[in-house]
Amino acid sequence: MTIIADGGSTKCDWILLDEKGDQLLKTRTRGLNPAVVPKEELFERIQENEELPSLFEKATRVDFYGAGCGTDTPRGILTAVLKDLFFNADITVKEDIMAAVYAATTKPGIVCILGTGSNSCYYDGEKIFTPVPSLGYTLMDEASGNYFGKRLIRDYYYKRMPEQIAKAFEQRFNLDADEIKLNLYQRPNPNTYLASFAEFIFTSKEVNGYFYKLISEGMIRFIEYRIMCYKEAQTVPIHFIGSIAHYSTDIIRDCMKRYHLDLGNVIQRPIDGLLDYYRVHVLKVAESSS
Repeated sequence: MTIIADGGSTKCDWILLDEKGDQLLKTRTRGLNPAVVPKEELFERIQENEELPSLFEKATRVDFYGAGCGTDTPRGILTAVLKDLFFNADITVKEDIMAAVYAATTKPGIVCILGTGSNSCYYDGEKIFTPVPSLGYTLMDEASGNYFGKRLIRDYYYKRMPEQIAKAFEQRFNLDADEIKLNLYQRPNPNTYLASFAEFIFTSKEVNGYFYKLISEGMIRFIEYRIMCYKEAQTVPIHFIGSIAHYSTDIIRDCMKRYHLDLGNVIQRPIDGLLDYYRVHVLKVAESSS
């Protein structure tokens, strides 16, 4: 049995497939980003799921695509955790951008992730190119959930947020300065904490100029830093993966017009597209070679 998992910093989706590609189980754990979650907690977050422990012995293959898995050290940590738990399985851990590509397209294009964090790559139809590595929520992650969370908090404290919106914001969240600093500098997963504020933008009843400007500015920064860095940007479609992209599609389209870019697929949850990819390109290949 094959398990494929798509893991972000906030949540991780797991799907169990039999040898024919039929889905036997779909479940979810908390985020498993090994760059920000300690090894002991990675174990805990997987084991606390009610359904996964029954698969520890049965699974023969686990392919994990995750945020924070783009460099050797965190990828090695998560690989070791999965090998200890799924002890009869062949384990593969890859960066989440690869799952985004498999979910979005089989043809050349630029694929972008806009979720808790952000990233991009160029896919030539066979290989993935990421000339600009992601350095995470502190230095990069333009137009991500944590980027917009930071913007909201700063605008609130600098009194750049319209008064009516500021009142709604403080009713929704605990904005005490000590509470914010405690979550940012002492508690785990500060990137997920920051991203939790971004839902305020997309769940507010009124679409207004402040939110539009906020999202547009973030998208323009993302386009200039993470899309225009590719020489192919104006000749191939630009695909987006993630909840931030899903809820911002119209604004993304408006921003891309300025740069004469072609908006491709926008997919909220990559796990569904990843499932289709495995059925067509992975399990059928394995079946034909057996």
